[in-house]
Amino acid sequence: MQKKEQVSALQISFMIMLFEIGSTPLFLLGGKAKQDSWLAMCTGSAAGFILLMLLMWIQHRSLHSDLIGMLKFHFGRYAGSVVGGVYSLYFAYESMRNVRDLGELTALTMLPNSPMSITMLIFVGIALYAIWKGAEVVFRLPEVLLPLVLSFYAVLVLLLGIMGSLDFNRLAPVFEGGLRPIIDAALPDIVSFPFGQMIVFLMLWSLWEKPGVPVKNTISAYILISIFLIFMNALNVAVLGPTIAGISQLPFLKTVRTLSNLRFIERLDILVTIQLFIGLLIKMMLFYFSSVKAMAELTGKPAKWWVFPVGAVIYGASFLERDYTQHIAVGLGPSLKIDPIFQVAIPLLLAISILLRDRFKRSAT
Repeated sequence: MQKKEQVSALQISFMIMLFEIGSTPLFLLGGKAKQDSWLAMCTGSAAGFILLMLLMWIQHRSLHSDLIGMLKFHFGRYAGSVVGGVYSLYFAYESMRNVRDLGELTALTMLPNSPMSITMLIFVGIALYAIWKGAEVVFRLPEVLLPLVLSFYAVLVLLLGIMGSLDFNRLAPVFEGGLRPIIDAALPDIVSFPFGQMIVFLMLWSLWEKPGVPVKNTISAYILISIFLIFMNALNVAVLGPTIAGISQLPFLKTVRTLSNLRFIERLDILVTIQLFIGLLIKMMLFYFSSVKAMAELTGKPAKWWVFPVGAVIYGASFLERDYTQHIAVGLGPSLKIDPIFQVAIPLLLAISILLRDRFKRSAT
């Protein structure tokens, strides 16, 4: 009998933090709220926290099941399998988006003359190898990489402070347009990306070495990383101002390039790129892993049967978008409108099904 793969609560909390970082600091989320974009991030993280509590409650009521098992149990074998298959495709799609981000970022910052097809193939190959080795290897990576990433961010913020680049007066006036622009910027876009993507952990909490959810670790990781992302959002505006930060394709990269006056170190944007590579790679890997795990459970075949086919689909789909402009337009447009179906609507249906089953059991007794 094959030994069940298990991960620790600390590994889950580190994974949540690195997963949520991903490529998020690269963009000015909530830019429509201008200097209040950080308040839009606060609103999005608060709404995301409510969603997280719902997801943890669902997992707590299905201690030993992952999302696919829950769908089959509550929606019926056939309907649940269909929805589970769609979720597998959704996770593969999200992974593909991160593969394309990695390819575009590499071409933009480090290897402009290298074929993007090769660099993306390398990233998919790295993820494929880790997933082939199993969950314990995948979840061991953040233990090494998260301290490195946070250290790099700390160094950059310190240098921005020393160079006098930070001007938090650019965040004023607060609530200039009232609450409406902040809420419009936060809902549903910021909830969908990055906070609503916590839906993927309904595939992963069941790997914990104990039944249920490591509640304290999950909540602590979520709160800490939310504060970090809110601060990074405010930092981009404090350095560039709301107008430039709002129109920049990659505002954080532009923020770091303001340090070009430094004489003792050059090309700090490479440091940013490495940070983003790590965040994107982990995010891509986790979506890829969840898609493989979903297919394995739906078909009853070992996960290793699906590592190569799913990887091939992810790699092939990463070429569907014509260029980076279209990639960003789709990612921050139609994708964010579809996400609530997977992140909010179906989990709500699961929660309602759990409540109705409980009520039926009580009335039957």
